Parts: sequence; structure tokens; C-alpha cells
Amino acid sequence: MGPVNTSSDEPHPPTLRRVPVQRRSAERLGRILDACAEVLDETGYETLSTRAVAARAGVPIGSVYRFFGNKRAMADALARRNLDTYVERVSDGLADAEPLAWHRAIDVVVDAYIAMKRDTPGFALLDFQGSAPADAPESANRMVADRLGLLLAGHLGREADATWHRTVLVGVEAADALLQLAFRTDPSGDPEIVAETKALLRAYLARVLG
Repeated sequence: MGPVNTSSDEPHPPTLRRVPVQRRSAERLGRILDACAEVLDETGYETLSTRAVAARAGVPIGSVYRFFGNKRAMADALARRNLDTYVERVSDGLADAEPLAWHRAIDVVVDAYIAMKRDTPGFALLDFQGSAPADAPESANRMVADRLGLLLAGHLGREADATWHRTVLVGVEAADALLQLAFRTDPSGDPEIVAETKALLRAYLARVLG
């Protein structure tokens, strides 16, 4: 959903060179990603650098390179953390919602995204897609749809079959376009466009859930 374009600046390496196994190492990785998000908000992707992130995180530059080969890999890891955070927020919201109340589930899914756009550092520029190839811009939406499809199927008590996954993917693609419009119209997300997005999703999903 609305990523920065990082497809032409550096080769695309694996996201993490080393997976932290100790708590101290995991905490350091978290600080690095937090710093990456803050620097993104302040300077944008083009001037993002591993050195600036290391300075902001208060760690040696070698600590950054222990996890990431370059800033592109760092952006990928931040985008994946964003997706994990989003799915966790949706899961928590669904836990508070009435089971099988799919209209309420749509509110949870959209509201969690709106909240992250407003309060999560770096999310406005990066969201869920750090550096997907330019010829596959839909890859982030597919990841979102796969995660949401399984989560919603469990909440709604239905089979997560191919038809369901296709339906969720179409819904995610439509919501992505409309929510990008909402934030272009109003930096906080135009409430009328957000409401229209929810109405569109309800009308579309009523074919399989109504």
C-alpha cells in the first residue's frame, strides 16, 4: 500500500543477515528499526543512510551492518515489522468484536490501518512494502491479503479457500487505492472517503458474507 520506490538504488539482498537469538540482540535490532522509521519521517528515503540510522539508534555502524547489508534491506525489515504490527492490531480488534459480525470486522481492518498511518513512525512513507521490484507493485497487497484472509476466515468461521483469498485480495486492492486517495485529500485521512471505503467493502463482501 503506497510504498516508496526503492527499486533502482541498490541490489536486493535478503532482509536480515543475522536473525537475533538473544534478547539483547533483538532489542538492538528493534532500536535500529525504530531509528530507521524516525529518520524516514524526517528526511525521506532518498537521503536515508545506515550511518544516520546508527547515530540515531546510538549503536556502532557495525551493529547495523551485522543485520543489514544496506538501507534497502533495512527498509524491507521495517515494512515487514509494520505488517506484523498491523496484523496484531487487527487480531486484537477482532478479539473485541462479536464473532461472525463481518460488518464490524471491516471497521477493525480499516481503522487499524488508519491508526497506523497517523501514529506509526515511518509508516506514511513505507507502509508494508519496503523495496518490491518495480514490475510487481502488488506484492505487498498480496502479503496483506494473505495474512488478513487467514485471520478473517478464522474469526468468521469460514473456509479460507481460493475464492475467499481472491475476494480478500480484491478488497485489499480497492481499499488501498481509496485510502491513498483519503490521505492525499487530507493528511489525517479524509473521513468521508474513509466512510465510502468501508461502504464499498461492505457492498462487495456482502456477495460472499451477507
